[in-house]
Amino acid sequence: MNCIVEMGAAMKYTCILVFLVILGCAGFNGVIGAGECGKSSPDREAFKLAPCAMAAQDPNADVSSQCCMQVKKLGQNPSCLCAVMLSNVAKSSGIKPDVAITIPKRCNLADRPVGYKCGAYTLP
Repeated sequence: MNCIVEMGAAMKYTCILVFLVILGCAGFNGVIGAGECGKSSPDREAFKLAPCAMAAQDPNADVSSQCCMQVKKLGQNPSCLCAVMLSNVAKSSGIKPDVAITIPKRCNLADRPVGYKCGAYTLP
């Protein structure tokens, strides 16, 4: 009889261990999927800022209303906006981070994250 009780206890602990492993894996995948821009990558979000290409390369270029609209959306999450401005897609597109960081101000966005540290840059 003791053998059956010990076997039942071992099975119980095995089931609990399997449950915890499954739970841990599910939680771990959730954490990996959430970055600066939620479930989307900064590189993917960078494509949304295509209307800002010229304004992000030339500080004297006009900033289009489409650009300002996209920056306002991304600017609601400053860490995402920062990650997008420093993303591989932005770099390979010739974006100058020191110029791109000025776009929220050039769009006259009242609720822009003034003073937010973005890598080596600070939002004006």
